[in-house]
Amino acid sequence: MTEVLSTPLDRATGAGELAPLARRVLEHSVDPLSDEDVQLTLYVMYGLFYRGFEGVDDDWEWSPEVLGARRLIEFAIEQHLSQRVAVPQDVAPERAAVAEALFALTAPSPGPSVARYVAKRASLEQLRELLVQRSVYQLKEADPHTWAIPRLVGRPKAALVEIQADEYGGGDPERMHCELFARTMRGAALDAEYGAYIEQIPAVTLAGVNVMSWFGLHRRWRGATAGHLAAFEMTSSLPNRLYGDGFRRHGFGAGTTEYFDEHVEADAVHEQIAGRDLAGALVQQEPELLHDVLFGAATCLYLDEVVGERLLTAWEAGVSSLRTA
Repeated sequence: MTEVLSTPLDRATGAGELAPLARRVLEHSVDPLSDEDVQLTLYVMYGLFYRGFEGVDDDWEWSPEVLGARRLIEFAIEQHLSQRVAVPQDVAPERAAVAEALFALTAPSPGPSVARYVAKRASLEQLRELLVQRSVYQLKEADPHTWAIPRLVGRPKAALVEIQADEYGGGDPERMHCELFARTMRGAALDAEYGAYIEQIPAVTLAGVNVMSWFGLHRRWRGATAGHLAAFEMTSSLPNRLYGDGFRRHGFGAGTTEYFDEHVEADAVHEQIAGRDLAGALVQQEPELLHDVLFGAATCLYLDEVVGERLLTAWEAGVSSLRTA
């Protein structure tokens, strides 16, 4: 991964300063989701558990000082989201009821959306911005949710493995969804190296990816991971059709749109598996996880909305949605 921006993690002169520094930053942060120091620092901390960073000792992954500071940030984000995310109430802890609640929660709305804008109005430069924004997750697509596999048993585990196997190309590295997305980036004349655009990614976009890692890296949040993935899959098929249309409108061929076209079909299947056999079956198995499953799904939708509003606001104003400072 390329070198990242200066963060509170960089500015600490000793490992023992991380937690106090994180606490001071959080005390002065109005909104941890849009705070660049908070989100980039958290992204770096989570990055230690994925591919790491060139020149950074792998021992930092389990450093008690890093984990302590990370927990402070995670707690602040949890408190922030719990006050803003509307979780469905009065849902029975049964497989069918949970699936029904998730499908209702993720039903398409008629209002403005990034996907509709891309299909009809987005300029070529805005399409490229979209890919840059999405690259922070799509180039490691599926990885955050995969952390939940060893924490599940029975039907939910089998369902998650089935979904993730498709995401990883069914064993074919050329068909891995992260590779398909990299192909799309290259087709749009962008750098497809993992982490290449990290300095241009706004905090709220990082927050959406960080929440996936937060859920995935904690066994406690296995229900939220299941709910998040269910909502993610349930809101993917139609938008990806529109994204593909937007790229075709600008003359891009099948090699560039394949990523979107693949998701139109795959996620139409995945949404059923995720809603019924993963999230629904998990609640049937562990009823105490009902709230977490619904919280994970609602959080996914909330953050997508926050990021989408920021994108559309910038594009409607004729300015870049990327971090330019």
